[in-house]
Amino acid sequence: MKIIDAPFVEQMPELPRGCEVTSLSLLLQHAGINVDKMTLAREIVKVSFKEDELHGHLNDGFVGDMYSFETDGLGVYHKPIKDLAEKYIPGRVFDFTGSDVQEIYRKIDQGLPVWVVTNDTFKELSDEHFRLWNTRLGELRITYRMHSVLVVGYSDDHVYINDPLYQEPNREVDREDFEKAWEQMGRQAITYLK
Repeated sequence: MKIIDAPFVEQMPELPRGCEVTSLSLLLQHAGINVDKMTLAREIVKVSFKEDELHGHLNDGFVGDMYSFETDGLGVYHKPIKDLAEKYIPGRVFDFTGSDVQEIYRKIDQGLPVWVVTNDTFKELSDEHFRLWNTRLGELRITYRMHSVLVVGYSDDHVYINDPLYQEPNREVDREDFEKAWEQMGRQAITYLK
């Protein structure tokens, strides 16, 4: 079993939909950059939830409202997160979205936590949890169950995460389920280079 000592903070109550920037703040703090979730929440590119019958695209920016469940919002994918991270550690952000899951474990072995997009069950979701959005870039399959965490460790049977919706670090989840959920959400993964 390998677990990295990484920062931990909860996204609530300030950021009901802010798991992506909260997890990024943990990654950047591990890289030695003192930046908090609220700063990143202000700085992430934002896009409208829906405009002229087109939903915002999650690779254009944070879609909708991050600060409240009172208005529409969803989240953000790896590209705007990578772009924001580049502002703090230029030339050191490693976006390996699309890679094999073993790459996550290789990074953990190197002492590097990994920002990922998954879902809030950490298991593969059935089709009923997804819907198709029309965006400026074409159709996008989304789920309101999407979630972002920092992967900090693994064993043969488990993955350990700093989950900003959980009350303590090193949350243990089933490894096989976690891998399926991560793959279903597009194999999105970012870390940094030492």
